[in-house]
Amino acid sequence: MSDHPLDPATADLIRRMPKAEIHLHLDGSLRPGTALELARQEGLDEGLDLTAMQDRLQAPERCADQAELLQAFALPIRLMQEASVLERVAGELVEDVATDGTVYAEIRWAPALHLGHGLPLDEGIGAVVRGTAAGAAATGVVVRLIAVALRSHPPLMSERVAQAASRYLDQGLTGFDLAGDEAGHPDVLDHVRAFDLARQAGLAITVHAGEWGGAGQVARALAVSPSRIAHGAPAINDDSLVDRLIDGGVTLDLCPTSNVQAGIVEDVAHHPLRRLFQRGVPVTLSTDDRTVSDMTLVREYERAVTQLGVTPAELWAMDRHALRVAFLHHEESLRARLLDAFDRFAAGEPALAGGS
Repeated sequence: MSDHPLDPATADLIRRMPKAEIHLHLDGSLRPGTALELARQEGLDEGLDLTAMQDRLQAPERCADQAELLQAFALPIRLMQEASVLERVAGELVEDVATDGTVYAEIRWAPALHLGHGLPLDEGIGAVVRGTAAGAAATGVVVRLIAVALRSHPPLMSERVAQAASRYLDQGLTGFDLAGDEAGHPDVLDHVRAFDLARQAGLAITVHAGEWGGAGQVARALAVSPSRIAHGAPAINDDSLVDRLIDGGVTLDLCPTSNVQAGIVEDVAHHPLRRLFQRGVPVTLSTDDRTVSDMTLVREYERAVTQLGVTPAELWAMDRHALRVAFLHHEESLRARLLDAFDRFAAGEPALAGGS
């Protein structure tokens, strides 16, 4: 579908509507100004100014593949090796998402990537917990966290992450994920014990899949029975897989701009977000990485409308669905309050009729 202008009324509605973002990476959302300050402290700034740092942190609009996209995370991770930095960056990200009208956010990160300076796993997790709590208190955004294990790490490390994450369940860390290089490490079952430990502890399960390997890779992710799949756009190419996702109620947390960067689709206009939604696959819409993708949630919503033809009612349905599948499984009364607030907003917006 060709791009078409966004009318002022829809633009205003997108800005005002309460939003839930449930696929958002901490290390992919480092503020360029903070990165520049940290780099100068570490002697890593290479004479960069703010504009140059922003360019350094942003991935190309279209990479050759997922592996090239992942290279954009090298500098942020290198800068985020101290508890004080993790706490600061987490708080700043909550402040940033609040500017999009976001009222609920799930922030995910890989604790094992932040041990380079000797930071103990638990202390790093605690720092992110404290930072997001401070950001939530300052903004009113409800935040929950997802700990990510990496496909490229030894399964034993994934188990350590799952066990450490479970100790923060009562402090807002409610989910467990597996992400990273799919081409080099395609099989989620290599980390099945970590998933079992996480699930037994009460963490909800999601898996990154489909940034490489097509629909088959998305299907492999179902082996660990996730309630949600991060990305998963290539599922559209396999009718039987689409049926499995629908029948199993497995949600795809989609990020069109990021998927273009990973080389999954040619451009946003070719992303299957709307086709999946219209087929009945449960989907949500997020940025993935505010800095790496140079994207806000408002702009991602606008792109869905102007480049994919998503209607306001369809957009609202995706937004509201994010609350329905949010990792609030131990806090159903909170989920109910958030859904009620969304529904009260929609009741006053004729353009959202039928979107709940």
